[in-house]
Amino acid sequence: MRGGGRAVGVLTQDYEDTQDEKDPGDDEASDPQGLVVYGQQGGGSLVRTGVTQLKAGSFLRLPSLHLLLFTSNSFSVIEDDAFAGLSHLQYLFIEDNEIGSISKNALRGLRSLTHLDLRGNQFQCDCRVLWLLQWMSTVNASVGTGACASPSTLAHMQLHHLDPKMFKCRAIELSWFQTVGESALGVESFSYQGEPHVVLAQPFAGRCLILTWDYGLQRFRPEEELSAPSVVSCKPLVLGQRLFMLAARLWGGSQLWARPSPGLRLAPTQTLAPRRLLRPNDAELLWLDGQPCFVVADASKAGSTTLLCRDGPGFYPRQSLHAWHRDTDAEALELDGRPHLLLASASQRPVLFHWVGGRFERRTDIPEAEDVYATRHFRAGGDVFLCLTRYIGDSMVMRWDGSMFRLLQQLPSRGAHVFQPLLIARDQLAILGSDFAFSQVFHLEPDKGFLEPLQELGPPALVAPRAFAHITMSGRYFLFAACFKGPTQIYQLHELDLSA
Repeated sequence: MRGGGRAVGVLTQDYEDTQDEKDPGDDEASDPQGLVVYGQQGGGSLVRTGVTQLKAGSFLRLPSLHLLLFTSNSFSVIEDDAFAGLSHLQYLFIEDNEIGSISKNALRGLRSLTHLDLRGNQFQCDCRVLWLLQWMSTVNASVGTGACASPSTLAHMQLHHLDPKMFKCRAIELSWFQTVGESALGVESFSYQGEPHVVLAQPFAGRCLILTWDYGLQRFRPEEELSAPSVVSCKPLVLGQRLFMLAARLWGGSQLWARPSPGLRLAPTQTLAPRRLLRPNDAELLWLDGQPCFVVADASKAGSTTLLCRDGPGFYPRQSLHAWHRDTDAEALELDGRPHLLLASASQRPVLFHWVGGRFERRTDIPEAEDVYATRHFRAGGDVFLCLTRYIGDSMVMRWDGSMFRLLQQLPSRGAHVFQPLLIARDQLAILGSDFAFSQVFHLEPDKGFLEPLQELGPPALVAPRAFAHITMSGRYFLFAACFKGPTQIYQLHELDLSA
């Protein structure tokens, strides 16, 4: 026994043979699990017994104990609430045992504890000790700690020398939740009248399908559908009580739908730029000089990407952009406090435009970025990042350096049509969809500044994914995956505590 004084010394005598020769003045208590504790003067001890674990409620019959001593036993497990009922316990000695870890709530209820001694134990120094490190830094008690037995990099290090920040004990995973029939090319989330909604662009079904949450069934269900044959993008815009929906269509002309007020159904109100938008491939919403605008990327050689801004009851062409370049994707972003627009095309590197004097002007292109099908941006730690999708070769992550985007990371991506970043709760994710393999989910590691693999998305496997969107409902986080050759799949994000 290390330290102690007279009061402790009384309890350090060896009780190994006291089953037959027990002092009549000693107290004895046992629980249904067979644990026997001998004690004097408000204390109890277990020395060199055959007990291998302390189970919940082991000391409920000894509520007045002030001191407990466990020395040279073979304890390997101490369960949650093992010391329940010991509200008066002040001294707890668990020395020279075989404890590799202690359950997270093992010490729960020890309100009077002033001294804990764990010396002589060899701990597994992983996420299972994180709670103990955090507890030691906040508790008003003196603690003698054991040492690490593993991993090898921490072997023999004392627990009180460990930094809790070195342990990454929170994990997340996406698991399947629901399937929505019919294939889709696009998916967007929006909030209307305080309720989250999702709209799917379903070209083969010929509609924009709006989904809402069914509180009774705890599932997503269809709320309304808009007739839109060969639709490639359904882009929502909420202005107070009014809801607009832009339906970009490959054939038959793109349309604007409107709902003037809640309770009414969406109705077509306008055909959008029929002479310019001949083969739309993408549509984005952006705000310019306080007004909402749409930009529609056109992939035909005879058409042109067009900026449409609100003017009175409708949206009308404000500017033609990037004619003759077969644009496949548009991305609106803000750089240096000003609106910017990034266009990807089948014929050249992505081009960055900035808003100057009421129109977009070319600013620069993106170096080392040939054959980019689509671009998406995200912000993290004050920086702006781009995810660039490439069908052949490596998709790329770039970072804005104040004058242009510079290559940061490359990810193998054969068969990819979408590389989309999503901030879900506090986690910055990026999902790389593939037509030939499992779609990969990456997680941005703040300490490293790189995307690290998190998981493969599925089962069920996604079949030709084209777009992702997330939605929050009653504190739950859902990911929608729109697939071109299969049904839309919905996944739920779960947070895991690895220190439990």
